[in-house]
Amino acid sequence: MSGRGRAIGASELGRELWETARLAAPIAVAQAGWALMGVVDAAVVGRAGAVPLASVGLANAVFTTVFCVGMGTLLGVDPLISQAFGAGDPARARRLLWMGNWLALGISAALAVPLALTPLLLRPAGISAEVADGASSYIWWRLPGLVPALWFLSARCYFQAAKLTRWLVVAALSANVLNALADILLVFGGAGLPAWLHLGWVPAMGAGGAAIATSLCSGFQLLVVAIPLRRHRVPGSEGAWRGSPGDVRTALRVGAPVGLHMLAEVAVFALAAVLAARLGASQAAAHQLCIAFSSFSFTVAVGVGSAGSVRVGWAVGAGDGRRARLAGFTAFLAGTAFMSCSAAAFLLFPRALASAMTSDASVLAVAAPLLMVVAAFQVSDGLQGVGAGVLRGAGDSRFTFIANLAGHYLVGLPIALWLGVRRGLGVVGLWWGLATGLTAVAASLVARFAWLSSRPIRPLAQAPESGDPAAELAAAAEPAK
Repeated sequence: MSGRGRAIGASELGRELWETARLAAPIAVAQAGWALMGVVDAAVVGRAGAVPLASVGLANAVFTTVFCVGMGTLLGVDPLISQAFGAGDPARARRLLWMGNWLALGISAALAVPLALTPLLLRPAGISAEVADGASSYIWWRLPGLVPALWFLSARCYFQAAKLTRWLVVAALSANVLNALADILLVFGGAGLPAWLHLGWVPAMGAGGAAIATSLCSGFQLLVVAIPLRRHRVPGSEGAWRGSPGDVRTALRVGAPVGLHMLAEVAVFALAAVLAARLGASQAAAHQLCIAFSSFSFTVAVGVGSAGSVRVGWAVGAGDGRRARLAGFTAFLAGTAFMSCSAAAFLLFPRALASAMTSDASVLAVAAPLLMVVAAFQVSDGLQGVGAGVLRGAGDSRFTFIANLAGHYLVGLPIALWLGVRRGLGVVGLWWGLATGLTAVAASLVARFAWLSSRPIRPLAQAPESGDPAAELAAAAEPAK
């Protein structure tokens, strides 16, 4: 598959940009919907007191960190499914969906062990008994939702590649409404509700109740997409549930580096949170406030990256190198456009945005200038989020992992420590270091895709399984048949 061809016209770029945006919007909603359930948990539990709120915040951080490893690993099925549709083989795509479901079961079993044991380490780590007990309850009650959450992710990979994205929006919106209502009921109990609801028997369960609500809603999301999936018949997919060991190996080969790169990124921001906490309560609160804002804007970048992954995967599967290159760079353009808008908002209205989250003057004094730093790296953050997606669509995930390790830990973290601690700039210095690391990652991913898409890209179904990177690179450089 060649990356060369005639010049790209404005109308062709416009069509590709429109198709990318149409695909990215519902994916971003689905991604935001999953993250929003944790935010709603914290918001509702916060009304129950400081201790339950601290418990949910700690437990959510633990659960999300571990879950990201599983989520990234499962995303190995994403380019396989997209490339199958691009090759005109929907029956294979259906088989890959089932393979993703079996893989999700195995990943869930592997992740359940460390998640179940983590609560036992909280008190020895110096966490107060009240917070540790609440966090333990939350983590244990979130465990039953692990399998349906990963199954939903597998279905999401299929739905976005099959252009059935409206069901992802329906699932995300309805699950969040249900989660909010269930949170109120299970956190505070039914005693305070109107008698005609007949829910007075439901006890107040605090942090554990919020976790039960979120686990139930994970199952509800899966049910919402399972119904249309069952109706979506694909000829030739009989016996698709059996899966293929070869496809599982390929998915793990692509997905494992994705899981590790997500862990590396989450871990560096978690380390920054620890450093910010050592600088004082106001600095730590400002850090968390800016994390909330930057995570929200990044949700759209993830949606654009996933859309880019699908469109690049379709083109690679169809053997159209020119279209793959156009799809990837269009995704970069779309991500840059949105993140530039969010950067402008953070730059122009930092105090107004911070005031919407807190009225504490000491926190506002730190958060307002910190949001201007967030504005400075919005484009870089978007480019690295999109870059991970388009490279995944091309079947290249190892480079993303290496780039994240080098960018965050060899560039960003040393600068953050030097500016924030040695130079005394506090949390603002920490974030300038993080911004530098994100920029290094973004530049390397854009350059990698430019190089990769300038030559033939071999579909994953045709790639060697030797595990030898040199052999794989040599195979990728061969003209596609």
